[in-house]
Amino acid sequence: MEQPKYRRIVLKLSGEALAGQLGYGIDSQTIVSIAEQVKKVHELNIEIAIVVGGGNIWRGIAGSAKGIDRATADYMGMLATVMNSLALQDALENVGVPTRVQSSITMQQVAEPYIRRRAMRHLEKGRVVIFAAGTGNPYFSTDTTAALRAAEIEAEVILMAKNKVDGVYSADPSKDPTAVKFETLTYMDMLNKNLGVMDATAASLCMDNNIPLIVFSITEEGNIRRVVLGEQIGTIIRGSVS
Repeated sequence: MEQPKYRRIVLKLSGEALAGQLGYGIDSQTIVSIAEQVKKVHELNIEIAIVVGGGNIWRGIAGSAKGIDRATADYMGMLATVMNSLALQDALENVGVPTRVQSSITMQQVAEPYIRRRAMRHLEKGRVVIFAAGTGNPYFSTDTTAALRAAEIEAEVILMAKNKVDGVYSADPSKDPTAVKFETLTYMDMLNKNLGVMDATAASLCMDNNIPLIVFSITEEGNIRRVVLGEQIGTIIRGSVS
């Protein structure tokens, strides 16, 4: 059997990735495709944690711009991530992958509360764990959640799956035909060049805890598996170039 490069990973999915071609809400065909890809990685005996965004349903910053109190708007965004997490859990279990949702906001009827040691135990038992509701605090993005949870559960890498680009570029490739794709970057390069991969808080957490980040496209079938097997696709971001 092929040997994976990583033992424990955090997969970061944007809410938009679940919307597929719809652009809004949850596209059933897309979420089934993602579940099938995760299943193939799970079959390699890799421990998988997932953080899902909520931008396909609600964005806190956008709500704040429309006059809603920022903290309230962010809590609404956290609830959107819970909806996405439950949908993804259902899709995963339908393809035979045991899954648990842990929420940073207590809602015992639909999800477990986030408890670090319990999450790690689930992973050790071969269950996929989906972290919902962000950090449980307003003003923090789901990118920061991914970095924080990766540090807490001692994940070896964060896989940032994108549905519009296949890596990190010097500019938006859909608008600038001269945009150059980076194969490798440091977190400082990413911040200094203002590439918009993740916010500064998330980047600082990754740098401080020496967690590499791989940005790649999820739209090509099998890419998650290729990444965990060590294929050079997308862009890898580290604390240093070495």
